[in-house]
Amino acid sequence: MASVSNKRTTLKKILPKTPSGIAGLDEITEGGLPKGRPTLICGAAGSGKTLFAIEFIVRGALNYKEPGVFMAFEEKSDELAINVASLGFDLEKLQKQNLIKLDHVHIDRSEIEETGEYDLDGLFIRLGHAIDSIGAKRVVLDTIENLFSGLGNETILRAELRRLFGWLKEKGVTAIITGEKGDGILTRQGLEEYVSDCVILLEHRVCNQISTRLLRIIKYRGSIHGTNEYPFLIDEDGISVLPITSLTLEAPTSTQRISTGMPTLDNMLEGKGFYRGSSILVSGPAGTGKTSIAVSFVNAACQRKERCLYFAFEESTQQIIRNMKSIGMNLQQHINNGFLKINASRPTLYGLEMHLVSIYKKIIEFKPKVVIIDPITNLVTIGQLRDVKATLIRLIDFLQKEQITVMFTALTLNTAIGEQTDEGVSSMVDAWIQVKELELNGERNRGMYIIKSRGMGHSNQVREFVINNNGLELVDVFLGPDGILTGSAREAQQLNEFTGEVIRSHALSRKDREIERKRMVLEARIASLREEFESVQEELNKAYIEEDIKKEVMEKNKKQLIEKRLNTSGNGKRK
Repeated sequence: MASVSNKRTTLKKILPKTPSGIAGLDEITEGGLPKGRPTLICGAAGSGKTLFAIEFIVRGALNYKEPGVFMAFEEKSDELAINVASLGFDLEKLQKQNLIKLDHVHIDRSEIEETGEYDLDGLFIRLGHAIDSIGAKRVVLDTIENLFSGLGNETILRAELRRLFGWLKEKGVTAIITGEKGDGILTRQGLEEYVSDCVILLEHRVCNQISTRLLRIIKYRGSIHGTNEYPFLIDEDGISVLPITSLTLEAPTSTQRISTGMPTLDNMLEGKGFYRGSSILVSGPAGTGKTSIAVSFVNAACQRKERCLYFAFEESTQQIIRNMKSIGMNLQQHINNGFLKINASRPTLYGLEMHLVSIYKKIIEFKPKVVIIDPITNLVTIGQLRDVKATLIRLIDFLQKEQITVMFTALTLNTAIGEQTDEGVSSMVDAWIQVKELELNGERNRGMYIIKSRGMGHSNQVREFVINNNGLELVDVFLGPDGILTGSAREAQQLNEFTGEVIRSHALSRKDREIERKRMVLEARIASLREEFESVQEELNKAYIEEDIKKEVMEKNKKQLIEKRLNTSGNGKRK
C-alpha cells in the first residue's frame, strides 16, 4: 500500500495539471487537464464540444488569470461571441483586456485539392503569433476536421497530426482540440485519439423522448481518473458535471437530533426526532398526508432558521403554499425570509441523470440543511426502477457527505410497481415512516407507524394520524372488540370511557359519604360508651373511696374507744 501511495505521489509531481474551471470536471480528473499537453474533446453534433472548449478558455482567464487563444475553423468570432453571451460570457470585453484572443481561420478544401499540397507552417505562424501576443497559457482548436478535411492520405494525415500536437507541446500551452465523432470510432479520422494525451467523449442521448448529456474520460496518460459516465448539465451558468458515482461509503455521521415538526411523532422517536444528515422515507397511499408530513418537517427546520430546499414533482409552488395554509403553515413567510426555496417541475422535464445534476447544482448554490423530494415515485415515469434506485443512491451518498437531512415521499399502490418502489427505496434510508388508511364504520381515517429508525429506539405502536386546521397530530388508538378504533368510533369509545369514569367517580363519592356517615355513627357510639364507662368507673371509684373513708373512720373510732376504755379502768383503781 505504501508503494502504491508513493507511486501516486510521484505521478502527481511528474504530471502537473491545469484546472479546467468547469464545475465537477476537476474532481473527476483529480486536478484538471494535463498541463502543457493536448486534450481531445470528441462527440457528435450538439454534444457541447465548442461550449466545453470556450468555457475552458473563459474560466482560465477569469479564475486563474491564464490568457487563452480560441482558434475556430467553423464559426466566426462575432458569431461565437453572440452564441455564448447567453451564458454570461462577454468575449469582447475579455478580448479588450487581452485575456483571450479569438481567431477564425477559413480553410478552403478546393484549394488543397487543386494544389495537392498540405502544410501547417502557416497555421503555426498564425497561432504562434496569437499565443505570443497575449502570453497565452491555453489554446483551443475548434474543430480539427475542418483543418484536415481536404487531406485523404492517411500517412500524411498521421504525420501532420503528430506534428501539430508536438508543436503545441513545444509551445508549453495546455490545448483542447475538438473533433466530431466518427462512424463507430471516436473521431472521423480515427487517429486523433491515439496522439492525444487525454481524450474526453461527450454524448447527447435521447431515450423515451428524454435527453441526457453524458461525459466519459476515454484515456488520460500518466494519471488516475474517473472511468464512469458522468451526467453534465448545460444551463445559464455553463457546464456542470456531477461526479456522484465516485463517492464511497465514508460519509460523516452526526449524533445531533432534529425535530420532525410533530411533537407526538418526536415522542415516538425517544422524544428527540431524527438524526441530522440522515435520510427519511414517508410512504403511503394517495391522500394520507405524506406531503403534509414533509412540509411540517420543513416548517420546523425554517423555524430553527435552517435553510430548506423543496423539490416538488406534483404540485406547483403556489399550490403547495395555498394547501399548507389550510393546516396552519405559512410557507410564504419562510420563502420571504430566505429559509425556504421550492423548485417545482414535472419529472419529464429531464432524464434521471439530468435531474440528478440539477438537484446537485441547486443544493450547492442554496446550501440547505434540509432537502425534500416529493414524491420519488414520479421518477419512475422517466426511468426503470433500478435506474431510479441507482439515482437515489447517488443522491443519498452526496447528501450524507454534506450532512444534509433529506426526506423522501413515496406513493404506494396495491400494485407490483408500488411494492417494488417501497422495497427498492426503503432499504437505503435511515428511517421509514408508513402512513396507511384505516376504514371503520363507513369512515376513512389515517394511521401512522414507524417501520424502522436506525440507531435509535422507537415506538412500535400504530397511532391515528389527524390533520386539522391547527396542523398535524398523532392520537393514541383504542382497541375495541373488533380491533383498532379510529375516528368517530374512537371518539365514541372515549366518550364511553369518560362516562364510565364519571359514573365510577360518582359511585365512589357516594360510597365515601356512606363510609364517612358510618364512621361518625361509630365514633359517636364509641364516645357514648366511653362516657358510660367513665361514669361507671367514677361510681366504682366513689364506692371505693367511701369504703376507704368508712374503714378509716371506723379504725379511728375503734382506736379512740380503746383509749377511752383504758382511761376509765385506770381511774377506777385510783379511787
